[in-house]
Amino acid sequence: MTLHDKVQGATKFLKKEYHGHAKIAIVLGTGLTSLRNDIEVYGILNYFDIPHFPVSTSEGHEGELIWGKLNGIEVIMLSGRFHYYEGYSTKKITLPIRVLKELGIENIILTNATGAVNPHYEKGDIVLITDHINFTPENPLRGTNDEKLGLRFPDMLEAYSHRLQNLTKECASKLNISLQEGVYFGLQGPNLETPAEYRMARILGGDMIGMSTVPEVIVAVHSGIQVLALSIVSNVCFPKARLEKTTVQDVIMQVNKSSGPLALLVQKVVAEI
Repeated sequence: MTLHDKVQGATKFLKKEYHGHAKIAIVLGTGLTSLRNDIEVYGILNYFDIPHFPVSTSEGHEGELIWGKLNGIEVIMLSGRFHYYEGYSTKKITLPIRVLKELGIENIILTNATGAVNPHYEKGDIVLITDHINFTPENPLRGTNDEKLGLRFPDMLEAYSHRLQNLTKECASKLNISLQEGVYFGLQGPNLETPAEYRMARILGGDMIGMSTVPEVIVAVHSGIQVLALSIVSNVCFPKARLEKTTVQDVIMQVNKSSGPLALLVQKVVAEI
């Protein structure tokens, strides 16, 4: 079965339940499921029930596709995402992005928790991702290209929409929310990085480091979806003197503490897109 066939199969199944016209999708990262409490829910499906969808296995990822209204605006929300380190191919973990495109999504807001390698960042900072460096060992576009899904060589000059970035900065200013800007350095995980790897990420131009988002952005661009991505800094990783031993429970706890302003910002952006 081709990737296109799988996308169409999942889309056909979802359209039996979902009859909305949302143009905006939101992907919730580790520990950010509290944002789903703000949505007026019209329907929920577990990833397990959707044909060809992977299943979330990571702590802090609920594994539900939700549709409804956020501040009166129709949205589709993926509560939990998939990661390369879970054993899935990057084609598999990005299939939901392609399905969102088929459902009519034009803009996607990706959220995640990251470790900071920019020494000027602090725990709890919200960071607007302006670009990325891809150290994930597999590209989701590798292999035969299906022109029905996108171009063979999609340009990544504006992988992160300048329009959505400018809108987000305006919304943050109106809400008096402090917003950092930076480059996301994507690695495969699942282990947290060594001090030398954090130093490498900083030397190569990264501001934050994480294990998700990059494959989703590549496929969103390939699909013609405009991307906005926001991080919450869960731990500070550089310089080495600031590095502390970190667990996933620490990450979730820190993100939960800091998710309020991010939720307000996302709601404001959704209302003004």
